[in-house]
Amino acid sequence: MPTIYNVIRRPLITEKALMSREAEGALVFEVAANATKTEVKQAVEALFNVKVASLRTIRVVGKERKRGKFAGYLPNWKKAYVRLKSGEKVPDFAAEI
Repeated sequence: MPTIYNVIRRPLITEKALMSREAEGALVFEVAANATKTEVKQAVEALFNVKVASLRTIRVVGKERKRGKFAGYLPNWKKAYVRLKSGEKVPDFAAEI
């Protein structure tokens, strides 16, 4: 089994993620592309000492980028929307935003 920090890459702090947190109470993370929902759930529960109510994952396709006459693609990555059970405290990094 991979370690917690190999599964959860970083929290996503974007306008869409903040709207999701306000509307649904969901936290958004970039996770490893080969991580399963079970691994993501266990990693969030272990890292933040909270209980997860539901979890959704999305595969994000890399965009095309151009630099002069050269073109390439950004890598594909995976995003996870994690909703905490009611009564759970939101982690400190998300509460201050």
